[in-house]
Amino acid sequence: MSQWTQLSREGLWTNNPALVQLLGLCPLLAVSATVVNALGLALATLLVLVGASTTISLIRHQVPSAVRLPAFVMVIAAFVTCAEQLMAAFAYSLYQILGIFIPLIVTNCAILGRADAFASRQPVLPAAIDGLMMGLGFGAVLVLMGAIRELVGQGTLFSDMALLFGPVAAHWQITLVADYQFLFFILPPGAFFVAGLLIALKNVLDQRRAARAQPVNIAPRAERRVRVTGTIK
Repeated sequence: MSQWTQLSREGLWTNNPALVQLLGLCPLLAVSATVVNALGLALATLLVLVGASTTISLIRHQVPSAVRLPAFVMVIAAFVTCAEQLMAAFAYSLYQILGIFIPLIVTNCAILGRADAFASRQPVLPAAIDGLMMGLGFGAVLVLMGAIRELVGQGTLFSDMALLFGPVAAHWQITLVADYQFLFFILPPGAFFVAGLLIALKNVLDQRRAARAQPVNIAPRAERRVRVTGTIK
């Protein structure tokens, strides 16, 4: 397995920040009520992860070990500020909805953890790929939770996508059930429930895959010896 394939598999599945490492759960549970909210935060987190991992890899030999973590936090905070300003400029309504959860990306343990555990010890390209795949893995779970909660909680899908993509997305909404609301899935308890289901589903799939990968031991067939007796005339 090549290094790029391994990094991709770890970020998207085997070491997914949301389903395996269980990092960054605060925004994952609080913002995933709809697809547009989840996608907006996922894109911001992806930008910060890629930018911070690349920058930290570039400066890894210049930062003294005594101030390593504060320096990493400053780098992450700089990219969070960039993401916040971009969202405020191009998607201001969504920026107001997400509110404090965009600045809180600075405290996301998934970003700081990858910066300290991987980016600070690897060259630039592997660090950038790792940040990209970790961001995609986290964002995929975030958007999937938003889709499930919006679908079960409101009976719609892709509602208010114009907040992120502008007027061109005004008619993207899919309404499966009109005038419907299941409040449990819209509120934070529904987020915990959906997150638990996704984690359980991943564990079941991993167990089945591991069971299929195990070789099947077939006991050798015992040879039957038949004794023939008779008289020769």
